[in-house]
Amino acid sequence: MSGNRRLLDDVSRLATSAAGLVQGAGKEAEMLVRQRLERLLDGMNLVTREEFDAVKAMAAKARSENEALNKRLAAMEEVIQTLDAMSRPKAAAATKPKAVAKTKAKPAAKAKKAPKKAKK
Repeated sequence: MSGNRRLLDDVSRLATSAAGLVQGAGKEAEMLVRQRLERLLDGMNLVTREEFDAVKAMAAKARSENEALNKRLAAMEEVIQTLDAMSRPKAAAATKPKAVAKTKAKPAAKAKKAPKKAKK
């Protein structure tokens, strides 16, 4: 019986060692895969979460500023239209301006140039 017991102990130790080997190989494989992924991702020029969040916040701020400026612009355009309408005389706006008769102007006479002196 002691032979059987000894055999079982040896098998048990062997199984424990094999499990440790498999676990170590698994960790090593995980490390290699992680390194390859990191190299691949570095080559893809991806941004970090912090950089993404910072740009996202800047875009949100720019969008809200743009909306505020659009509202101000619309209000200013409305004021300009109101002032423009108030500055036009009502009578002139109701009648069309009369056409002005065009006169044909005579072209001005060209000045004669003095003759050039001959060179000696």
